[in-house]
Parts: sequence; structure tokens; C-alpha cells
Amino acid sequence: MPRAGERRAAMTSAIHVDNLSFRFPTAAADTVHALDWQAEEGSVTLVVGPSGSGKSTFLRCLNGLAPHFHGGYFGGDVVVAGRNTRSNGPRELADLAGMVFQDPEAQFVTDRVDDEIVFGLENLGIEPDRMRLRLEETLDLLGIAALRRRDVATLSGGERQRVALAAALATAPSVLLLDEPTSQLDPLAAQDVLGAVERLNADLGLTVVIAEHRLDRVLPFADKLLAFDPCGVRCGLTREVLANLHNVPPLIEYARRCGWTPLPLTVREARKFVISPAALAPKRPRTIGGDLLLDVAGLSFRYDQQRVLRDVALQGREGEVVALIGRNGSGKTTLLRLLMGLLRPERGQIRLGRPICDTRGRPVYDIARSAGYVPQHPSSILHQETVRAELEFTARVQGRSADIHPVLDALGVGQYRDRNPLDLSGGERQRVALAALAVTEPPLLLLDEPTRGLSAAEKRTLGDFLRGYSATGRLVVVASHDVDFVAETADRVIMLADGEIVADGAPEQVLAGSLAFATQLNRVFGGTVLTLADLP
Repeated sequence: MPRAGERRAAMTSAIHVDNLSFRFPTAAADTVHALDWQAEEGSVTLVVGPSGSGKSTFLRCLNGLAPHFHGGYFGGDVVVAGRNTRSNGPRELADLAGMVFQDPEAQFVTDRVDDEIVFGLENLGIEPDRMRLRLEETLDLLGIAALRRRDVATLSGGERQRVALAAALATAPSVLLLDEPTSQLDPLAAQDVLGAVERLNADLGLTVVIAEHRLDRVLPFADKLLAFDPCGVRCGLTREVLANLHNVPPLIEYARRCGWTPLPLTVREARKFVISPAALAPKRPRTIGGDLLLDVAGLSFRYDQQRVLRDVALQGREGEVVALIGRNGSGKTTLLRLLMGLLRPERGQIRLGRPICDTRGRPVYDIARSAGYVPQHPSSILHQETVRAELEFTARVQGRSADIHPVLDALGVGQYRDRNPLDLSGGERQRVALAALAVTEPPLLLLDEPTRGLSAAEKRTLGDFLRGYSATGRLVVVASHDVDFVAETADRVIMLADGEIVADGAPEQVLAGSLAFATQLNRVFGGTVLTLADLP
């Protein structure tokens, strides 16, 4: 006999959450506490909050992973399309609730893209003809037909994210749960993917719950916001919650400062409030680089027969923060891995460090004395039982005696020094991994998508740290799709396209007016305005 909550939820909502609390087995406090919430059929809910506030855990409660996989304490009821997650785990909910994780690699079970997409269909016993149709429709919907026979291991982070979304959509769920679905996507790819989700929501009534930090991309089609805040959880219509939310996109922050009502959720809405759209921002003071710390000449690389980088040449100097931008698959991550010695170039030369030296023939551990690398998924480089032990181990390996506390506090993760790094949220792990490298003070820091999982305030803290680090005579190279972060933090921006450098200059030279990489504020005000600091 169905529980009372199931009967009530089946009549009124796609998802019904009643007094939900969840605590991980080793945690001292609830990650989610006494939460009441519901999502109407066909609605889009945006879940927001700082890193570690419980957003990802909440999504895992909705698809049954908590408690059936994670264990721990589970209180209250969660009913999805009439099925209570207490008695229905992820397997029983698979045909109803599709989910894309913050780290898409964690959910891949096959080697090839098309096999990955149909894997869930095979488990559901879908007939071969229908399975083939679902595969083709999903590939076309997300624009990844060209990837169908690719090995998943050869895909870029953004391509993997789209494949994971395709696998979730292929089963035709009635509820779609997305944990930072655009965190590894370039702006145009993010627009395409969210556009596909929006079409499914509008045309088929798909209920969508999205946990995301880059709010500007999702706000226009979110019906409601569910905000996880240190002071409690708030839920309401998008504009109502935005009016008092702490971490908002720069455009919303400026609109609130100016008293624009109703709050504009898109560039088009914001332009209605601007009398003179073209603006010339004050010229930004720029760091004049010191000694050369990085010199790349004629660098080329290919995976099997696929050319990834072609005759790349660039330099980096003391005191600079250099940002790498470009479409997914343009070669940003490959370039960072080549600089770190994790890949060997087909041809070309890489010199780095202090004194600057050729990396040819040098093992990675030797290059690591001059350069630190934080990958897109930092869990792969975190191995110790506590955050404190992680930093102490790194310092010891490099023969350094370092005070770990200042760097942890500067990155806003000092309170986690006695926690296991793998028990932290994705954004917290990013900052711990960076701290573990920065504590040894290498001349060169290489960061791949360091803002994943970070709120607006946390990104500002990260930007302040990186600028301070470079100001002490070091070089920071960041690969990022986060154009607001790049505009606020970088001294130089290098754009890659099809494995080649197509632009290299100050942020206002590369980003302003760009069809793909302009910030929201630049799209509203034009000229060389990129950030809030450029406006009165």
C-alpha cells in the first residue's frame, strides 16, 4: 500500500520532499536538514548555494543514491513520480530520474560514446530498433553525432559532459537532475546544451532540477530558485529569491545596485535600462612581466591521427596571470598537460622554470619542482587522509618545510584542515588541491577549470589568491570557460581554436565584443566594459 506522502505527491507534483534530512556516515552534522520542497511537473528549478552547502547531496537524495549507495542517516520522505526513494533505489528510479554528475567521468561504464549512451537502454530492456532511434535522436539533440565512435578517454571535458547528458536523456526520464552541467562547457556549447534541455522541458514537459554556480546561463528559463544558504534554505520564484541572494552574477548585482525592476534575467532585458549602451571603461593597470618563466616554440601534438595542437608559440613572465580560452576540444587541457610533462610533444620545445630550462627528457617529478598542475578533476591527485596531511606530504616530497595554514585560510578552506579531502565538495577539493601545490611555491602554476564548483564570492577569493601569488614573482596559467573570472583575474588572454593560437592580448582586447566570449556586462554596455570594476 502506498505511503500517504506518495499519494499526495502523485496528485500535485513530480517531486515531493517532506522533512528531508541526510547525514553522511562519517559526518558530524546533517548535509541537508529538515527540508520541505516540491517541484511541479514540467517545472525548472535552479539549486544554488556556496561550495559545500549540500546541493549535490540534495540531488543524490532525489535519485536514491542517498541513502541506498552512500549509506548514512536519512530522515523524511522523497517521492519522485509517485515512487518513494526509501523503498526504491537508483535502479528502480532509473527510468524516471536521469542524472548527470558534477564529475561525468564517475558515471561512465563503457569505452565508446555510442555504447555509453545505449547502456542504460540495454539495462531497461529497450528493443534494439527503438534503442537505435533513441541513440540517433540524442546524438542529434546535443550535437555530438561526430563523437559517436570516439573512445570516451580521448574526449575533452566538455565533450564528456555532453555525452553524460546524452546518456541520461536517452532513457526518456520524466525528471532530469543536473549537477553543474555547464561547468566544463565553453559559452556556445553551454548555450546549445541548455537550449536542448529547455526544448525538452517546453515540448515534452520534462521536470528539470539544476544545481549550478554559473547562474547567468540558467536564470532565464528557471521557474524557481532553491537557495542553500548558511542561514537556511529559501525557495521561491526566481526574481523573488534573487532580490536578496548573496552570490549573483555581475549583471544582477549591478541591476540591484541601480534599483532596476523587475530584475533583468537576460542581456536583452538589461539593455532596456541602459540609456547609452556604448561605454569606454577606464584603462586597466596591467602587470608588466618580469623574467621569462615559460617559453613555448613550435609545439605540435596529436592523439592517434587527430591533430590537437599545431605550431603553438607563447611566453609567460613573472607577475602574470595568463588565461587560456577557447571552444571545447580546442587544445587547452592538452597544452597544460604538455607543459607539465604528462604528455610528450610530437615536435617543438618547452622551456620553463627558474632558471628557465628545456623540459625534453626530464621526468615529471623533476618538472614538478618548477610547475604545479591542478587538473579538471582534482580527486586524482588527492591521496592523504586529511587536508592537513595532503599539504604536509606535498611539502615533504618537494623537500620544503612550510606553514600550511596561511595558504588554506587564503583559499577559504582552513576550516577543513582535519577533514578527508574526498569527503569535501567538488569546489572545496579544487581549492585544497591548489593549496597543496601552492604551499611549495613553484614558479609556475597550471590550473585547469579552477572555478568549477565555486560560487561568485569563492571565485573572487580564488582570483585574489592567484593575483597575489603571481605578484610575488611567479606565473599562473589558467584554462577556463568562465569569462567573468577571466575578465576579473587575467592580465593576458590567449584564445585557442583548432589547436592554434588565434588571439593573445589584454582581456579588453580579446573578450570585449567577442561573439562567444564577451561577458554579460560587455554585451549590455559595449565598449571595453567587462566587469563591475569598469562601471561607476
